[in-house]
Amino acid sequence: MNISTQTQETVAFLKSKTKLNPETGIILGTGLGGLVNEIEVETAIPYSDIPHFPVSTVQGHSGKLLIGMLGGKAVAAMQGRFHFYEGYDMKQVTYPVRVMKAFGISTLLLSNAAGGMNPDFRIGEIMFINDHINLFPTNPLIGKNDENLGPRFPDMSEPYDKSLLKNALEIAKKHSIRVKQGVYAGLSGPCYETPAEYRYLRIIGADAVGMSTVPEVIVARHSGMKCFAVSIITDLGIDGKIVEVSHEEVQKVAAESEPLMTLIIRELLGSL
Repeated sequence: MNISTQTQETVAFLKSKTKLNPETGIILGTGLGGLVNEIEVETAIPYSDIPHFPVSTVQGHSGKLLIGMLGGKAVAAMQGRFHFYEGYDMKQVTYPVRVMKAFGISTLLLSNAAGGMNPDFRIGEIMFINDHINLFPTNPLIGKNDENLGPRFPDMSEPYDKSLLKNALEIAKKHSIRVKQGVYAGLSGPCYETPAEYRYLRIIGADAVGMSTVPEVIVARHSGMKCFAVSIITDLGIDGKIVEVSHEEVQKVAAESEPLMTLIIRELLGSL
C-alpha cells in the first residue's frame, strides 16, 4: 500500500470522528504537551486507534491527536511526536505531516526542547527557528517521489515562513517576552551531545540542537505547508556551562517555560 492510499484511509477515519475542518496543525515536543489545556477539545484520539499511525514511546509524549478550537481557529494537535531514534524510519516519523496535509491543513506549528550553543542564550529561553541544518543520517524524501505529494526537488530557501515569524516577534514584543531567533540543528540522538559536538555545531552555524522538527518541516515544505517552529532552550552546550543533562530535567525546564510559548502560539493562531 503506498503512502497516498494510507493517508486517505487515515483521513477518512479522522473525518468520521469530527465535524471540524482544521487548517492549522500543531506538533508538541518534550514537556510542551500542556498547550493542549488551552484547546477546546472536540475529540481526542489515541495514536494507537488511528489507522497506519505509529505510537509514541517517549516519556513526556502523551500520544494523542486532539482536534478542537484554539485562538478561535480549528486545529489538529499532536500531543507527542515520533522520533528517528525510536526506531521508526523517516516515512513513519513524518507520516502525521502527510496526514495533516491530506486533512486540509495548510499551516504547521511545531515546538521542541533544545540545547543551546549560542552564548547569548539562557536556560528556559524561547528561540524562534529561522533556519535549520539537517544532520540526520537520511532524509524523509529519499526514494521514489510522488508528484501528487510534492516536487522531486523541493525548494528550501524559506523553510520557516517569514510572515509567521514576523507576527510571532510582534506578539512577543507586545507581551515583553524575551525571545531569540536562531538556526536549529537536527541530529538523530538519542544521546545528548558531547562538548566537542556542541563546539562543532556552533562552528557550522547552529544556535540550538535537538532530535526532531527538521524531518517534519522538510515534508511539510515538500507538500507546500507553511511552517513556524519554536524551541525552548532546556540546557546549554557552551564551554564552561555544560553540565550533566537528563530527560527529566529537560522536561522540567520545558514545562516551566511553556506558559509563555502557549500565549505566543495562541495569539499567532488568532492572527492567521
